[in-house]
Amino acid sequence: MPLTNRKKFDALTGLRCIAACMIFVYHNRKYWLAHCPHFLIQLFNEFYLGVSIFFVLSGFLIAYNYNKVNISSASEYFSYLLKRIGRIFPVYWLVLTAYYLDRKFGDFDFSLFTYSLFHGFSERHNLDAIAQAWSLTVEMTFYFFAPFMLFLINKKLSSVFYFLLALFCIFWATGILLHHTSLASYSFLYPFDFLLTGTFAGQASLFLMGMLLARYFEDHNLRFVNKLAGFKFKTLLGLIAILAIIVGLTAFQTDLQDQSNNYLSGNLIQLTLLPAAIILFIWGLIDERTLISRFLSSRIMMLLGNASFAFYLVHISYVNLKLKKIVLLPDRNFVLLWLISIAIYLVFEKPVYGFIKRLVA
Repeated sequence: MPLTNRKKFDALTGLRCIAACMIFVYHNRKYWLAHCPHFLIQLFNEFYLGVSIFFVLSGFLIAYNYNKVNISSASEYFSYLLKRIGRIFPVYWLVLTAYYLDRKFGDFDFSLFTYSLFHGFSERHNLDAIAQAWSLTVEMTFYFFAPFMLFLINKKLSSVFYFLLALFCIFWATGILLHHTSLASYSFLYPFDFLLTGTFAGQASLFLMGMLLARYFEDHNLRFVNKLAGFKFKTLLGLIAILAIIVGLTAFQTDLQDQSNNYLSGNLIQLTLLPAAIILFIWGLIDERTLISRFLSSRIMMLLGNASFAFYLVHISYVNLKLKKIVLLPDRNFVLLWLISIAIYLVFEKPVYGFIKRLVA
């Protein structure tokens, strides 16, 4: 179960706002092609990596707060899982239901496929309804496996790598098998590119790197992490490394509509070097008191960080499209979408999640 004396990392909440803003810029970059220098558009093409920041953060926070979940106790495991379901599904279901109730969008064609997030395993349907919800399927898959990964990390570190490799092979084999059945049209866990970029099996290294950093804070016994403990300026070095990797990834682009995750080598960099840079930055935010950490810990950034999940669900797809029919401001409704997100967080997300936690407890 989560420990009651866990330290809260305010700067990491603020970092969620930055990640959400990156994703907003990525999805709106096409509208700025005529107004921005080409090198900026190339950088914006890689800002989908805000999702990677979310995944690394999720790995760290779950491992830090739920390190003691006992997987041999069914009640304890399901209590943990219910809390994670309560964190994701209520706001998602709120936006999804609004979509289906709107005759100009979902037109009452309710689907258990999307309500369960199972559509996220299908390359053909993972963008149905609320398009960005594909990443929620990845997140929920991680939540399901996280206690088992923590058990393996605590027992023997190398075993978690074998576990994730086996999991990837199982997902891959399952996708190939399903491709030769009557379910082939759904493209479950298929093709390979989708498996690598759109499922937990392919993105697991991002979560794992965050978990390893949390493991270090537990007992300081990870040698390769210990060697970095004495480094100064981790925040600055981590930030520089992240920016350098993003700039480097633009070299894979062949035009202003391209991005590096269209290429295997670009994906490999994102799954190895990038999470290493992100955890160095996160480590710095935790350990060092800098202008960056103070800014991310400010009251406004904390509020925006807490509302970032709602923002992620409304910044494109249904809510954004619906809002554009009413008003379209020069900032692509950026500020207005944040105000809506804050309202959703304060009026719905926060009280509902608080109720679910109390109910589960």
